[in-house]
Amino acid sequence: MADWVIEAREIKKTYRMGEFDVEALKGVSFTVDRGEVVSIMGPSGSGKSTMMNTLGCLDRPTSGEYILDGESVAQMNDDQLASVRNRKVGFVFQSFNLLSRLTAIGNVELPLRYAGMVEGRRERAIASLEAVGLKDRMKHRPYELSGGQQQRVAVARALVNDPAIIMADEPTGNLDSKVGKEIMSLLLNLNKERGTTLIIVTHDPTIAEQTQRVITLRDGLLESDGYEKQGKTKK
Repeated sequence: MADWVIEAREIKKTYRMGEFDVEALKGVSFTVDRGEVVSIMGPSGSGKSTMMNTLGCLDRPTSGEYILDGESVAQMNDDQLASVRNRKVGFVFQSFNLLSRLTAIGNVELPLRYAGMVEGRRERAIASLEAVGLKDRMKHRPYELSGGQQQRVAVARALVNDPAIIMADEPTGNLDSKVGKEIMSLLLNLNKERGTTLIIVTHDPTIAEQTQRVITLRDGLLESDGYEKQGKTKK
């Protein structure tokens, strides 16, 4: 059996907008191998944000099946979805999404707090900050950190629960080109060293070129899945 961490089968998502139904996704299917680095691209309105929300368990599809790390999550209720999201998904957002009142280590500890972890929580958070080169900044609050350092804290927070996947939404979008390259290098090194599955939603082809595979969406459909870049056949 293939070692897939993600399997999306005929994913459809329809939103009700007043009197009209809007199909954001129209039956998208693909798999992601464990340890793979994938980018999802597409123009505005292509469905890539909806797909990110589905893969990250922030929303559920209208129909179709989504299997994440062996669990079928498409029909879960809100509480079940939240539990899977906390255990299996780490998020890195363009705007960092750090809590200003908390220190770096406090922000990194949040997923462990939500999971109810007490013993060893601080140690795991410190180890996660050390992995991104910020152990010496763990008592600083976000306003005391540069943009690049804040994004490193966000990466550490994404890693701390040892998730099945990391979802990165335009992770370099709020950074200058030099710092953006550093963050991409950090993410790719974490993939190489830890085997972390990395999914990057981006509009930037220079970011996509650094991934192993590009999935392109257009008008809610899968335009291409990029397996040919790896010399693989489409599944």
